[in-house]
Amino acid sequence: MTGMDARDAELKKELDATLHARRELGDEYDSALVDSFLEKIEQRMDGAIERRVRRQVAEQQMVVARGSRSPQANDSWGERFGFGIVSLVLAIPLSAIGGGVADLPGLLIAWTGIVGVNVVQVARHTPLFGRGKKKSDSDWEE
Repeated sequence: MTGMDARDAELKKELDATLHARRELGDEYDSALVDSFLEKIEQRMDGAIERRVRRQVAEQQMVVARGSRSPQANDSWGERFGFGIVSLVLAIPLSAIGGGVADLPGLLIAWTGIVGVNVVQVARHTPLFGRGKKKSDSDWEE
């Protein structure tokens, strides 16, 4: 059994336990059981993303230590994808809080913030947004 299969088996056990608890406790605890299960999934995703980010940071530090290129030159698709996943995962509780506290205006404010953070992230990594022309690697060229 590989590492992924083991994690899937563990997640299946958690789901089975949640469903078993639902059968024993009844319908009135559905919301709490689903919230608990989703929290476990969110923790698992956060852990996986954190491991990936640590690995990428370590790889960037190795590249810088070797002197071959700067970390900014290593903006990868995986980093952007990870950021998008994290923002979507965090969008769930932010939407619930914003919608629960202030209804539609709160939900719109929450999503404006989420979209704004993602736009800033894209602007940081895209030469067409805010960076102008790409900086030359040589000090002699303009």
